[in-house]
Amino acid sequence: MKVLVERIARDGKVLNQAILKVDGFMNHQIDPLLMKQIGEEFAQHFSAVKATKILTAETSGIAPALSTGMAMNLPIVFARKHQPITMGGEPLRQSAPSHTHGGEVELIVSNEYLGQDDKVLIIDDFLSTAKTLKALVALVEASGATLVGIGAVIEKSFEGGRAALGNLKVPVHSLAVIERFDGERIIFKEDKVEAL
Repeated sequence: MKVLVERIARDGKVLNQAILKVDGFMNHQIDPLLMKQIGEEFAQHFSAVKATKILTAETSGIAPALSTGMAMNLPIVFARKHQPITMGGEPLRQSAPSHTHGGEVELIVSNEYLGQDDKVLIIDDFLSTAKTLKALVALVEASGATLVGIGAVIEKSFEGGRAALGNLKVPVHSLAVIERFDGERIIFKEDKVEAL
């Protein structure tokens, strides 16, 4: 997605070999027009999977998931990091390591909003090591729902996440693929692989 690649190249900041800071336009301050384009791109790419719900992780995944849900006219479920008192019963739980928060985070979804009749499209901000995405996949499996695809706004291909998702047999699509960081320079992969 050319407009996204250009924005990352212009405004993204490499903090270290694991962290790309994009909070000026994507996950702290959000560019709504760019996010709208991201949602439309995902909606077009995943139109054939016949999803009934979109699942993401709190908080950085909410904006791209919401824009995709608006473009596809689908409800969004986001995995919470803390269980609110309003979430009754026995919710679904998985833990995942977090680059940005350090340590483990728990992802929690109410079983009211994810069930065996759902066909779930996962949308998240990053595909890096895929540990968060694998936790989301485990939530889908625990609910009895069917996973139909995974979309990531930015993929850091050098962290091996795509290979870690290789046994899922669903389409995996990234809008911008980063091959490596060269100091503070971001090197994008020109010929990205879009599906496993």
